[in-house]
Amino acid sequence: MVGVPESIWSLTAATEPAPADAVLLRRIATHLAGIAAAHVRARRPEVFGSAGAADTAVRTKSTPTDPVTVVDTETEQLIRDELARLRPADHILGEEGGGDLAAAGDDEVVWVVDPIDGTVNFLYGIPAYAVSVAAVRRGRPVAGAVADVAASTVYAAGAGLGATRIGPDGKDTVLRCNPVRSAELALVATGFAYGVRRRTAQAACVATLLPHVRDIRRIGAAALDLCMVAEGRVDAHYEHGLNPWDWAAGALIAAEAGAVLRLPPPATGGAAGALVVAAAPGIADELFALLDRLGVSVPIPEE
Repeated sequence: MVGVPESIWSLTAATEPAPADAVLLRRIATHLAGIAAAHVRARRPEVFGSAGAADTAVRTKSTPTDPVTVVDTETEQLIRDELARLRPADHILGEEGGGDLAAAGDDEVVWVVDPIDGTVNFLYGIPAYAVSVAAVRRGRPVAGAVADVAASTVYAAGAGLGATRIGPDGKDTVLRCNPVRSAELALVATGFAYGVRRRTAQAACVATLLPHVRDIRRIGAAALDLCMVAEGRVDAHYEHGLNPWDWAAGALIAAEAGAVLRLPPPATGGAAGALVVAAAPGIADELFALLDRLGVSVPIPEE
């Protein structure tokens, strides 16, 4: 990738022992994602359930097509308040409230929070939006949880502890990537940005890649896409211009389920247009080489 240092990240070999506090941080991340998801579920019919109710509940951010709702801001504040109670010394980086990964010392934890990943889906009532919470130390996620709000399901992982899906009944299921061995047979998820220039370039990437894979899916929530890699519901995910809160939890969950990831440094903002890729281990080398050969790996910065 040009201009953005990258790393190839795989936890499949379990080469490092789990951090001493990984279990605790995973438990907290799961708790935070769960209570936040419950708030989002309860608030959606209240905010969007009657004619005109949403008129003052939605504003735009980077472009007219990039919305944020009152529920996004409420949910992030809920998480911040709970962290102030549980972990008052920790730092927070949130999509809505900001923060700085670089502000933390080597041994300090930064909670990286996306209160609603997939806000457009949430706005339209499409059941594919999530709460994402990750505990990051020294630039790498130590624990993370992604709550699929509509499905009442939480995906969770701790570094060196594996990844699980916690269903509505509370039952844990261990996650593993698909055993796919050929990129030609891979179902690949992706996503699009809101700026016209980047969206145009991303559409060209899809057209270039599509003949070389089984098919492409666009779900609309990167955190869920990464969990789908972990669960084997897709074989890979790639996307340009993600922010740390989009991928921090999902990347750990995918990696702990066996995926191999290509990631920019965690402090890299979405404006740089760097590529995030997660792939089932049997196709990772082939898919990475394919993306490089087709030019898909090249960053697509904002206008």
